[in-house]
Amino acid sequence: MAQRVAVNDGASGSKRTSRVRVAVRLRPYMDKQDEKGEGPCVRGLDPQKLEIINWRNATETLQYQFDVFHGEQTTQQEVFLTSVKPTLPLVLNGQNASVFAYGPTGAGKTHTMLGSQEQPGIIPRAVKEVFKLVEAQKKEQDGWEYSVGMSYLEIYNEKVLDLLSPGSQDLPIREDKDRNILIPGLTHTPLSSFSDFDTHFVPASLNRTTASTKLNQRSSRSHAILLIKVVKSQRGPPHRQQTGKLYLVDLAGSEDNRRTGNQGIRLKESGAINLSLFTLSKVVDALNAGAGGRVPYRDSKLTRLLQDSLGGSAHSVMITNIAPEYRYYFDTFSALNSAAKSKQIVNRPFVRETVLAPTIAPGKRAREEREAGGSGEPQNKRSKEGKRAEQSSSPPVHPQSSPDSSVLDRLMALEKMMMGSAERERLNLLKTVAQSRKEIQMLKEKQKELEDKANMFNKQNETTEKEAKDALLFKTDLPPLHRKQSTAAKPRKQQAVVTPLQVSQVLPLQQCAVVCKPSQILDKKKKKRVQTEVCEGKENGGADPPSADGVNWESHLDSALLEQSRKKILQTLNSGSLKDLKSLQLIGDKKAKLIMGWREIHGDFTQLEDLRKLEGITAKRFSSFIKANILSSMGK
Repeated sequence: MAQRVAVNDGASGSKRTSRVRVAVRLRPYMDKQDEKGEGPCVRGLDPQKLEIINWRNATETLQYQFDVFHGEQTTQQEVFLTSVKPTLPLVLNGQNASVFAYGPTGAGKTHTMLGSQEQPGIIPRAVKEVFKLVEAQKKEQDGWEYSVGMSYLEIYNEKVLDLLSPGSQDLPIREDKDRNILIPGLTHTPLSSFSDFDTHFVPASLNRTTASTKLNQRSSRSHAILLIKVVKSQRGPPHRQQTGKLYLVDLAGSEDNRRTGNQGIRLKESGAINLSLFTLSKVVDALNAGAGGRVPYRDSKLTRLLQDSLGGSAHSVMITNIAPEYRYYFDTFSALNSAAKSKQIVNRPFVRETVLAPTIAPGKRAREEREAGGSGEPQNKRSKEGKRAEQSSSPPVHPQSSPDSSVLDRLMALEKMMMGSAERERLNLLKTVAQSRKEIQMLKEKQKELEDKANMFNKQNETTEKEAKDALLFKTDLPPLHRKQSTAAKPRKQQAVVTPLQVSQVLPLQQCAVVCKPSQILDKKKKKRVQTEVCEGKENGGADPPSADGVNWESHLDSALLEQSRKKILQTLNSGSLKDLKSLQLIGDKKAKLIMGWREIHGDFTQLEDLRKLEGITAKRFSSFIKANILSSMGK
């Protein structure tokens, strides 16, 4: 039976804990990209401390302390030796380890993980070191066998894609009964040496999705995860097997689309990247909060795969890459805060060991089954039954009889007993089959009875429906009734007759405001309507008033009075308060706020026609506004 062996402390007996190790690497300062020449905003203080300028107060700095700080002059070899190499021997002992690069776009994460031909990164160095450790342990421990394999995938737009098999679709993420994360259908390639790894890894890396942005000519548009699996098996009993996994993760960088200039598909990729990194920060916050709360691992494919690395059972190393330029300041500040939170996460690693049950050789198993007559019963039970049969049915052995006859008698008795037990089993089986057939026959009869009842019920329903239709047809056989048309003329509706106002004398337009005062008992709307009708009626000599939407209504007014009214409206627009603007006709709260916003941005209105530049004021609305306010001001 396979079992999982946890790593326990000898004194306390509790699971050993391992804190996430956080290393910060500062990218070299790039003078060509710094247009203002402001210099770096980050600098290192010692091998573990660094400081960054406080954005709230430029005269102050904020200091951070991590497990390791790699400055601008740190080489790839130094980063590997100090941060990654100490965790690799644990993989060969059946434990999991995880190394992932984190930081903003353009900070050098892919260079740290992959590197170049001249300066290899963490991934090629780690795989080469794993093969060295395997060869060394093979020489020290003769009773163990080692097998190494690899899998390589990317998370692009929240889809898990197999880089070793480019034609594959989105792969699902599952969890087994031991809470181990696995991906069904992911290609697992066995490896024999580092050159074999290089043969598979280099073409697969070219399948990863990359694109150019304003901040990075070769920007990673996906999260890449390389899995190295080491299985250590014992040749002899008890046939122990230890499985260790090494996760090497190159995360895509967080992006500010205002600076990267992403559009279209690049913008969609950036949204998926930022969303997964935001979920990663939520997972870190939830783990630091503790108190047994929910950790949102399932909110993103990335955090689902990193579940073992963050708060799980792996030895984790987080390498945070930052940039020294001022234009990366807020990205660097955010990355340092996330790294400081991740430093407090505690994992609980254990040795994944299984003990295989001893297996019986096929030849020996067949011989025992043949001796037992193929009954398949345990050996102890067969021996006891054999003894009982020997005591009950074997004839007494005379001293003169030879040993061969006694053995033959015993075998005959055992054969009779086994044949008898087989016959009983056969009879019981036949009895069970007969009973099952009888039950099936009863179920079929019951089903047939139910079907007959259903058919009878359907026939009754059809008969009832047919009778109802016949009754309906009998009732509707009479010819339809026709309404007789009335020959009398319909009375016409009485229409209201409005008599025009009769004015005995036509007054000049200047006196219109005095003559046209309406009665006090009319409400405000009736005042304006009556006043307009009286004024226009007087000016037209008692003729019918012009249409409210007339085009030449200004020609009927005095030009001096018209100009004075326009100046008064313009003055209100330029210097009036919110209340004054709302007192204008056709100007509500929203339009009044728009006018005040226009004045703050563009200054005063030079002419009334500038009002048409506001949102929502069309030419027709502007004409109605001018007409309503001029006539209203003349009526006051």
